[in-house]
Amino acid sequence: MTLKNDRFLRALRREPVDCTPVWLMRQAGRYLPEYRATRKAAGSFLAMAKNPELACEVTLQPLRRFPLDAAILFSDILTVPDAMGLGLYFVDGEGPKFERPLRTATQIDALAVPDMETELRYVMDAVRLIRRELDGSVPLIGFSGSPWTLACYMVEGGGSKDWGKVKALALNEPAAMHRLLAVVTDAVIAYLSAQHAAGAQALQVFDTWGGALGPAMYREFSLPYLTRIARALKDLGAPVILFGKGNAPHLDDLFASGADAIGVDWTVTLEDAARRANGRVALQGNLDPAILYGNPDAIRSQVQATLDSYATGNGGSREGHVFNLGHGMSPDMDPDHVAVLVEAVHAGSLERSLG
Repeated sequence: MTLKNDRFLRALRREPVDCTPVWLMRQAGRYLPEYRATRKAAGSFLAMAKNPELACEVTLQPLRRFPLDAAILFSDILTVPDAMGLGLYFVDGEGPKFERPLRTATQIDALAVPDMETELRYVMDAVRLIRRELDGSVPLIGFSGSPWTLACYMVEGGGSKDWGKVKALALNEPAAMHRLLAVVTDAVIAYLSAQHAAGAQALQVFDTWGGALGPAMYREFSLPYLTRIARALKDLGAPVILFGKGNAPHLDDLFASGADAIGVDWTVTLEDAARRANGRVALQGNLDPAILYGNPDAIRSQVQATLDSYATGNGGSREGHVFNLGHGMSPDMDPDHVAVLVEAVHAGSLERSLG
């Protein structure tokens, strides 16, 4: 099926586009009243995520409101460790938890890669259904958490302020930590490959907690596994995006990882990132999500500054840029402000290409 709008995929390949494509992390989420209504009817977040019809409905909701250039599968990064037997559940106000967190090397050695069409069939069924319902309107992004980020939750048993348990494991038992990261990496590669086979046209890895590591630990416990994923998926033909919160100190290593695009947060200018990339990869980002609390004129101004920052660092060209936030959206954001952002990206980049 020919895509009606392939701006996003063209930008990831650093090909010419009529205007800069835009999608937003957490574009399907609690800021939308229709999402809240679906979640209320479903009874819980997991009930939505594990029901392909509801996951499809929630994936499509932002596309009905805004002219976004890509859809992203509605799911959760913790589906993989859940399928590995850790027992995912959610506590209101506290986020995700695991019933059986990893505390010993014996538990780590018992882990295995789950079967993608049995334990994780609900994800693949959702991908197939979303592709059918999109009917070629825009591409579909599949995603996974990074090995380090998944390991953080698997060892801690939930979120953490300092990730003390997982860092202690890495420091005290590095061999066990590497065995954990290796099996999780195998699972992520299988998971993303299965999403692609089911219909995902681009793949993103969220290294949400890589930035919690110091430089030496990042190079040992996160970067090699991200690189392995990017290189393993190369032959699929689907562009791979590596996003990391706090990844600015590691951009040069990430540019050499084999990924097609690197997603950056707002702690680095796109001008600097684009200069350092020097055309090797596409860049995705990187508006501070808090800008959406500003008024429409402030949003338009910040969007234009972000577009221009990339072009300045990329020799005056807008090619190779996917506009996004530097992290996910928050539940109290105004959908009308999101509409202003999306319109400003398209209008601001179109004017620049005509100028």
